[in-house]
Amino acid sequence: MKTPPLTPHTRLAAALLMALTLSARPLHATETAPAPAPPAAHAACPAADAVTVLHLIGAWRVTWDDLPEPALLTLGRDPDNPGGVRGTLTRRSGPAQLAGDVEQGDFTLEESTDGQHISANWVGSVTADRCGQDIRGLWTAADAATQHRFVLRKQHGWD
Repeated sequence: MKTPPLTPHTRLAAALLMALTLSARPLHATETAPAPAPPAAHAACPAADAVTVLHLIGAWRVTWDDLPEPALLTLGRDPDNPGGVRGTLTRRSGPAQLAGDVEQGDFTLEESTDGQHISANWVGSVTADRCGQDIRGLWTAADAATQHRFVLRKQHGWD
């Protein structure tokens, strides 16, 4: 049985495969493997005033000083504002949209329950000596009639 002649495309594919095979050589006994990449940036412990929006990305557990139900706050990069974050708040009373930032340890978020109007503001500070994993402040309804002290704690395994 005769094999059919190789087409130009088949010859090119074979030549590329040989070139790749020859360029991938094993390490000799005197050579070492490349050093592993340095640990991820979030593995370091930043000072409170060095926390950036990148440290905010992920899931946060929210507790309030005088409310029994905790909530989940999830933040990601804001595609419309590279220096900010955007996310959602999930709580028993209903979801809300969030947008904000952190600058020199000062944390701010605007909350909207209808996606159009600001329904509350979050103003707080990154807690010193907590590696950007704890933020404390004051949640204030847009009409300023209701305020609650809050604590945000970064949840690991979800970011």
